Amino acid sequence: MAKKRKNIFRVFILPVLLLAIAATATYYFTNYLNRPKFIRYPAFGIDIPENYPIHGIDVSHHQRNIDWDAVKSMQVKQVKIGFSFIKATEGLGRVDDAFRRNWFNAKQAGLPRGAYHYFLSNKSGKAQAENFIETVTLESGDLPPVLDIETANGASAEEIQQRVQDWLQLVEARYHIKPIIYTYADFYEQYLAGKFENYPLWVAHYLVQDKPRVQRKWLFWQHNEKGKVDGIDANVDFNVFNGDSSDFRSLLMK
Repeated sequence: MAKKRKNIFRVFILPVLLLAIAATATYYFTNYLNRPKFIRYPAFGIDIPENYPIHGIDVSHHQRNIDWDAVKSMQVKQVKIGFSFIKATEGLGRVDDAFRRNWFNAKQAGLPRGAYHYFLSNKSGKAQAENFIETVTLESGDLPPVLDIETANGASAEEIQQRVQDWLQLVEARYHIKPIIYTYADFYEQYLAGKFENYPLWVAHYLVQDKPRVQRKWLFWQHNEKGKVDGIDANVDFNVFNGDSSDFRSLLMK
């Protein structure tokens, strides 16, 4: 009987175990080789994922006065700033103090720009969309509008989803392009996952080694909030675009 069990192990079980081990090793080895390589760039002050060709920043009044020509001209090896998202509005009636200056000067510098609205989840999505629409005029070559949602503000998941949907629908109807949703990975999974899969996603997720931890395709990844850029006398968020130059051009307003 013992000899029979040994034969069964050798003939059936051992090959299965070896195949499983080989498959597991291949999976992890392949993912290790294909993961983004973070390289330290002292001039930018952070590690940057190298296998994304298009890098960008997002700014607000917190970055104070920005020299956009210096931002546009900075390049270290193959890394340069290829786009910027600029805070436009917040909540029901607030306009960012630096929006109009940043919006104009980024355009003058020839840097692709996008405008974002900081969303208050406990306020009307429709009224917040009206605030954004009254403030932002998008032109050919601009990035799609962005809804920045980061906190629940005491609202339930159902309330958040309805108010977000209201904002997205009104803004899409005004500009004739699907807005981008910006949020943190955990917030998306808790409040938005499964409801807005047809909208592009810009996800913030720091201290990860390969990519954002969200169970869907993403368009932009904010990977660091402590970057340094010529022309900006403050830390700035760094992002990568998940695509090539052709994909990026197709994203812009026509």
